[in-house]
Amino acid sequence: MKVTVNGRRVHISECGEGPEVLLLHGNPDSSALWRPVMQSLSSKYRCLAPDLPGFGRSEVDEAFDGSLEAMAAWTDEVLSAAGIDGAVSLAAHDFGGIFGLAWAISNPRRVRRIAAGGFPFFPDYQWHFWGRVWRTPVIGELSMRCLNRWLLSREMRRGGPRLPQSHISETFALISPAMKKTVLKLYRATDPCKFADWQEGLRELVEQVPTMILWGKRDPFVDPAYAHRFGARITHVFPESGHWFPMEESEDVARLLADFFEPGSGASGGTALSRLRELQRKPRATHSGRTARNGQPTRRSAE
Repeated sequence: MKVTVNGRRVHISECGEGPEVLLLHGNPDSSALWRPVMQSLSSKYRCLAPDLPGFGRSEVDEAFDGSLEAMAAWTDEVLSAAGIDGAVSLAAHDFGGIFGLAWAISNPRRVRRIAAGGFPFFPDYQWHFWGRVWRTPVIGELSMRCLNRWLLSREMRRGGPRLPQSHISETFALISPAMKKTVLKLYRATDPCKFADWQEGLRELVEQVPTMILWGKRDPFVDPAYAHRFGARITHVFPESGHWFPMEESEDVARLLADFFEPGSGASGGTALSRLRELQRKPRATHSGRTARNGQPTRRSAE
């Protein structure tokens, strides 16, 4: 699907029928990050995953300044352009989480449920190495000029040890000059101190909207400790995954979202919590060849 936002085309991957689910990716991805999850959800939900402005096959308006307010406005305009006026469930990762939470805080009545992770939203966060590089004038531009397939593959593999090479290759194929400029703009506009003014709204949102936070324990970019600071009703850290858990753990993520987004499933997300307990009991092979069990999910009382 193609829609127009502020005179620029936005590509939206779409599949399925049922209650709408909005899925937002981050850097350096496209909507392809959510493809396996969407395929699983499509039997019960209408899934819409736009490429963020300047990413994938979406164009970007030069007036887009990368602020939290601009992220919220862009997300709202995409939904309107897609003809969605009611509430949606939100799944978001990395910068998509920042886009999504900024929008949800600004439009809490338009959100049924939230499942997100792998992104900062707190003023004491300090950007990772590449974030600091991209925030630095001249150095950031030089880094983008030096970006090649080998470097991207190395860093994505470091951040996502279970990422399939096919996803890394597709991600590299979609990198464009507009995407590189947008990355620099986003990182330079997103000073963590700016999250301070959004903390009250975040607390109110999580109190009002059932929220599940998912994370990869081996994420080198955003410490998994941040997962527990959102105050979500359900928090789960995948012990063997890195930053790209939606792709690394796509089957389990799809099952969790299907259960958590189920209409009438209750504010406490009981069905999803049961699913997490099943995951916790499921043995997995570690890098040493031994078996391990998933980390315990945590739950905050809904009262």
